[in-house]
Amino acid sequence: MMRQYELVERVKRYNPATDEALLNRAYVYAMRAHGTQKRASGDPFFAHPLEVAAILTDLRLDDATIVAAVLHDTVEDTAATLEEIGRLFSPEIRALVDGLTKLKRLDLVSKRAVQGENFRKLLLAVAEDVRVLLVKLADRLHNMRTLSFMKPEKRARIAEETLDIYAPLAGRMGMQELRDELEDLSLQNLKPEVYATIAKRLEAFSETSRSLIATIEKDLTARLAVRGIPAEVKGRLKKPYSIWSKMERKSVAFEQLSDIVGFRVVVGTTPECYGALGVVHTSWPTVPGRYKDYISTPKQNDYRSIHTTVIGPKRQRVELQIRTYAMDEIAEYGIAAHAQYKEDGERDDAENRPRLATESGAYQWLRRTIELLAEGDSPEEFLEHTKLELFQDQVFCFTPKGRLIALPRGATPIDFAYAVHTDVGNSAVGAKINGRMAPLLHELANGDEVEISRSDGASPPAAWESLVVTGKARAAIRRATRTAVRRQYAGLGRQILDRAFERAGKSFTEEKLRGSLPRLARATPDDVFAAVGRGEMFSGDVVKAVYPDFKDNRSTGSPGSAQGGADGAGRLSRKDQTIRLTFPEGGAVPDAGIPIRGVAGDLPVSFAPNGGAVPGDRIVGILTPGIGVTIYPIQSAALADFDNEPERWLDVRWDVEAGSNERFPARLMVESINEPGVLAQISQVIADHDGNIDNVKMTRRTQDFTDIVIDLAVWDLKHLNAIVMELRAKRSVSRAERMNG
Repeated sequence: MMRQYELVERVKRYNPATDEALLNRAYVYAMRAHGTQKRASGDPFFAHPLEVAAILTDLRLDDATIVAAVLHDTVEDTAATLEEIGRLFSPEIRALVDGLTKLKRLDLVSKRAVQGENFRKLLLAVAEDVRVLLVKLADRLHNMRTLSFMKPEKRARIAEETLDIYAPLAGRMGMQELRDELEDLSLQNLKPEVYATIAKRLEAFSETSRSLIATIEKDLTARLAVRGIPAEVKGRLKKPYSIWSKMERKSVAFEQLSDIVGFRVVVGTTPECYGALGVVHTSWPTVPGRYKDYISTPKQNDYRSIHTTVIGPKRQRVELQIRTYAMDEIAEYGIAAHAQYKEDGERDDAENRPRLATESGAYQWLRRTIELLAEGDSPEEFLEHTKLELFQDQVFCFTPKGRLIALPRGATPIDFAYAVHTDVGNSAVGAKINGRMAPLLHELANGDEVEISRSDGASPPAAWESLVVTGKARAAIRRATRTAVRRQYAGLGRQILDRAFERAGKSFTEEKLRGSLPRLARATPDDVFAAVGRGEMFSGDVVKAVYPDFKDNRSTGSPGSAQGGADGAGRLSRKDQTIRLTFPEGGAVPDAGIPIRGVAGDLPVSFAPNGGAVPGDRIVGILTPGIGVTIYPIQSAALADFDNEPERWLDVRWDVEAGSNERFPARLMVESINEPGVLAQISQVIADHDGNIDNVKMTRRTQDFTDIVIDLAVWDLKHLNAIVMELRAKRSVSRAERMNG
């Protein structure tokens, strides 16, 4: 376990002006608070916060963050209080410990919904101070280093979660070194045999390649020196997880990888980066398509570097990263490098390096992600959207005015439009890429200039949600779809309420409804309309809320009556609010003589019992020995029951002459508003189109809605569609569609 003086010495290495008394006070306070507590490994519990603090000293963080790391478990696991910490240390340290205490209570190893909600809380906790996230990542890193002491099932869950959330989050914050270790530790726990095999192969490769690596380092350093560019050239092997993921992604063997070793060229200034690039490209042949300039267009996590690949000595493919020392620091420490300078606010003019954490591109991404929390997405959706952005590489595109837009690989003009502004995405109808018309689903490439065509009356189709790749676009499309659906429900609910108040003999205005909103537990009249339209609230309850003294004296339905108003067209019976109506003269289709080709002999032929089939449908026959052949439309869900019995399937087709008056069975589902005479209206539509009703089943879903299932006989598909379209045009019908059993 790290000693008190060792902690102070670690901080003094990079901060000679550190407050030694503060660090000593925190050490003693936490040690006494944790007392004899033990970890699963048997080590003193106090060793854990000390190791977390040690990780943060490697990131060269300020005194307040180091102290918060030492104290981060005290409030949750000991008798210490936030008030006491604020009094003994500082309000700043109290706030950091408070944020970490809230995160300590989170268990992200859980079901998806809970995981999503907890991830929201995690990001909200770091919204005010990114140092909370840095301590949390260091805490997770030390837990992963000691994961072997956990039970196997818990190890797997924690490792999966680390790979799923914490490692990519560290990468998004630009902390690549920390991300690499988290990924390797996760692989080591999830696939120990894979990790051991790759590590062994890397060790062997390192032995055989040591001389080649040294040769390239020496050769390149000398070439740069000749051009007057002092540089540090260092070769390094890729990490096991990086190699494994590439092998999985590209389905290649270890021997087929040509970029196991990479070289980093670190120089003093930005002009020297481009000078070094010129030396490299004039010394060795380049590999086409392997050049990326992240200095002129930095990544969103502030990463800046030039990437190129050449064919070096001994025809070996060599990957190089060229950057300045300041860029290298950002690449290694990420947002932590900004947090180091949170207080002084200075800038390096030569590198134009931001000193404030809030100026960091990574922190700006974090803030934008947190803004999604205000959009009302469910926890699962928020987690989904955030993961989309955490895991994606980027392409860089431009607006016609030259604004740079960074997008994930695979992004489309739809994603681009939403990245510009939500309103642009919602009204997008077309796109030009590099001046030429292109589909909205075209995959964008680096350097594309994208111009979005808009229409004020347009709205995004719901299908776009499955086609875009950015979380922002998915969230916006989902919200727009919900808004459109809500608008439809609100319109239907307003119609229902207009009629309900009219039947009650009462006047109805939005102002009167507004005064009753507290009684209805809704914030706006539109909320009430939508709730009534969805069937979540009864129209009668709204009438009573507006007119508390109103009493509905209408019959609630005595035996033998029906709210739908069947007007004597058949026999009615009622039981548990389910109404069945049978028409005695219904034209039932016989079980024989059906005009179907493909049926051998005199087999009895019948239609699907839950929906039938009509000419114009593509059909299939199912043979049942001893019973006969049943005809199903090809879209019938019931056919799934016969997937494993191909011997029962028959290839059949219609044999109906034009102008035939023979009728065929079909089934409709009609969702109607509850009001007198609705059934009569529906029956009249069917009669006007010369349809023949066989059976009607009415089920009152709510006080305001009734579901009506109608079995009828029609001539063909065209005849059936005409009836459906006419029913949908009725104001009293909210939905009408064909059912296929």
